Amino acid sequence: MQDYLMIGTVLKPQGVHGECKIKPYAADLDRFASWKELYLESGGAYSPVSCKVTRVHDGFVYAVIAGCGNANDVEKYRGRDLYIDRAHAAPAKNGAVLIADLVGCEAVDETGKVVGTLTEVLQYGPVDTWVFKTPEGTMMAPALLAVFPEVDPENARISVVSGKLREVAVFDS
Repeated sequence: MQDYLMIGTVLKPQGVHGECKIKPYAADLDRFASWKELYLESGGAYSPVSCKVTRVHDGFVYAVIAGCGNANDVEKYRGRDLYIDRAHAAPAKNGAVLIADLVGCEAVDETGKVVGTLTEVLQYGPVDTWVFKTPEGTMMAPALLAVFPEVDPENARISVVSGKLREVAVFDS
């Protein structure tokens, strides 16, 4: 399991006083205000950076990163991903699993055959789409309980009902 969780990406400077616009990936945008220290990743190492949220508006977070007094200071963070350490993440509710804990899990069918490895989770509608790297190429399937009845991130394993998977999977080879 990862020690740091990506919670947003700095999009651009907002105004001239060092504020930046952040595209959030956290489910609860109000949690941003409670995180005083975020992390930036560089070469596999995470370095802390102080951050103060100024507002949340239209699904975006606006904040001032320490040391940013104007728009030019913010430019060095444009496109950078922001992380929190796992200790400050909200616990998953009602059996939910964090996406960061799913990526890298192997999908295994009822016969024990490895179907593929989860590489990405797409969230564009009411049901997430899981993207797998398989021997046949890239496979996408909706994250349905009928298809994936059990998820075990601690053992990096996702159980698959192969008959149901064949009904819903799409391949892009």
